[in-house]
Amino acid sequence: MKKYLLFNCFAITRSTATGYILLLSVMLTSLAGFSCLPAGRVFADDIGTQCAAISESTNGCPNMSSADCKVLLQKCADYYDQQSAQLAQDITKTSAQKNTLQSAISKLKNKISSLEADINQGKIMVKDLNIQISDTQVSIDKTTADIQDSQAQIAAILQSVYEEDQKPAFVILFEGDLSDFFSNLAYLDSLNSQVSNLLDTTKNLKSYLSGQQVKMSNNVDQLQKTVALQTLQKKQNEKDQQQQNQYLKLTEEQYQQQLKDKKDAEAKATKIKSMLFQVAGVTQAPTFGQAIDIAKAVANLVPIRPAFLLAVLSQESALGKNVGSCLLTDSATGAGKRKSSGAAVPNLLKPTRDLQPYLNTVASLGRDPYNSILSCPISSRYDGGSMGPAQFIPSTWVLFADRLKSLLGQTADPWAIKDSFTASALYLSDLGASAQTTSAESTAAYHYNGSGNMARVYSRSVMTRANCIQTFIDSSTMTSGCQSLILGG
Repeated sequence: MKKYLLFNCFAITRSTATGYILLLSVMLTSLAGFSCLPAGRVFADDIGTQCAAISESTNGCPNMSSADCKVLLQKCADYYDQQSAQLAQDITKTSAQKNTLQSAISKLKNKISSLEADINQGKIMVKDLNIQISDTQVSIDKTTADIQDSQAQIAAILQSVYEEDQKPAFVILFEGDLSDFFSNLAYLDSLNSQVSNLLDTTKNLKSYLSGQQVKMSNNVDQLQKTVALQTLQKKQNEKDQQQQNQYLKLTEEQYQQQLKDKKDAEAKATKIKSMLFQVAGVTQAPTFGQAIDIAKAVANLVPIRPAFLLAVLSQESALGKNVGSCLLTDSATGAGKRKSSGAAVPNLLKPTRDLQPYLNTVASLGRDPYNSILSCPISSRYDGGSMGPAQFIPSTWVLFADRLKSLLGQTADPWAIKDSFTASALYLSDLGASAQTTSAESTAAYHYNGSGNMARVYSRSVMTRANCIQTFIDSSTMTSGCQSLILGG
């Protein structure tokens, strides 16, 4: 008996990540004389571990009652929805952190670029000043040479004046006219004065050039210090940028992981909800209680208020009880007959709109096109051919076929309770009912039926039914008027 129990438990746990740990736990409890939980049960108390095991399984929760399975699946659906919502908040925060870091990095890049420009400009100015200093030194050297030349000229002039002053009177008289002697002395004196003025000017120029050279040297020193400081600032900013880039990389990795986790949570939620949807299903026209369970399961897949969905389906087909009484007889013209009397119905399916979509739909399901119930025309003004509890005409049904297949994991059948409920929910959601407000639902009901006065009457009737059903869902009570409206068909 213990061997059987161990094998049974291993079959449960081997597909999970914690299977071997659970197997060891089961072996220990079996050896102690305790029996294993039935196959399909989850051992761990932690809801996350339980739901992970369920989501990884291919057979849901076998050997559990339908009620227990629904409770567990609903808990898991809620758990993954909450996890997804929390991850959405985390993603928003992480995205904000990314934006902050990217903004900081952008500012650092701008600072680095600005400092780089300032450093380059400072280096150019230093280079230019060094050239000017070099040119000034050349001018100073030339001025020094001019000073030396002027000083030599002055020395020569003074020597000539001295020599003239030392001549005896008889020599002066002997050499020529006395006036020439005085003229020569006057010329030498004037020349001496000019050269002296030039010397003073040249000395002043040298002093000015030397002062400018000192200023330029000081400017070079100051610029070099500024460039050195800017270089340090640039290096610090580059270091900060590198650090911020590292933070951004880590944040991006966290962001991508959160996106992955959210996608994983949503995928698990979808799978759990699909399992819940399958558990809620029935094959025949459901009881009112079953219809509520199915509508709630559909609401896990499509954002719609269960009471409103049931109100529309109650209006359309009395929750699947009234799905029509006509059959197709001619696949070329769309003509049909009444199933009970055999009376001909010439305009059962509109050939240009619904005939081929109908034939394609039944072919995809392997159904007999001549033995699938369709709604009969209301009058000669209205075509028939609506299918199943949701009363979709074939041309409308095909618009939702691919979405339904993606959502349900199989080709949807308009005559199947679950599939038709889901199709109706999708259509109503597309019409705005996903907002789940009275105004949005009333408008969706109006457009679901068409337009005009009849659509307004239809919408009011649907909203009355929705109020009745919502009251019952909330309080498990229903007035006699609501009972007659909803349960009386």
